[in-house]
Amino acid sequence: VQLQASGGGLVQAGGSLRLSCAASGRTFSSYAMGWYRQAPGKQRELVAAITSGGSTYYADSVKGRFTISRDNAKNTVYLQMNSLKPEDTAVYYCAAGRTIVVVTTTPASWGQGTQVTVSS
Repeated sequence: VQLQASGGGLVQAGGSLRLSCAASGRTFSSYAMGWYRQAPGKQRELVAAITSGGSTYYADSVKGRFTISRDNAKNTVYLQMNSLKPEDTAVYYCAAGRTIVVVTTTPASWGQGTQVTVSS
């Protein structure tokens, strides 16, 4: 599956952004999907993931602020980010895998990154 992420930008602390990741292919609904981020000088980290059935997982740092969702009719996964903090500044990547274990450890596919910058 090929992935195309969009929706990044510059926002003030406390603001919101919604990232989108459009997937190609007819098997999107069977894939688990995830969002990762990489800040300058840091390792890429998992932010959120969603199974094909809609179960979700969040990193502790974003729980209560970020929401991952999917629209299988549109082959798209979203990351709604609220109450953004300067430490959320990073390049955000979407990822896909056949199972939640795959997408949260070694994703099979990656989208290109989209920059999110949160100013204080």
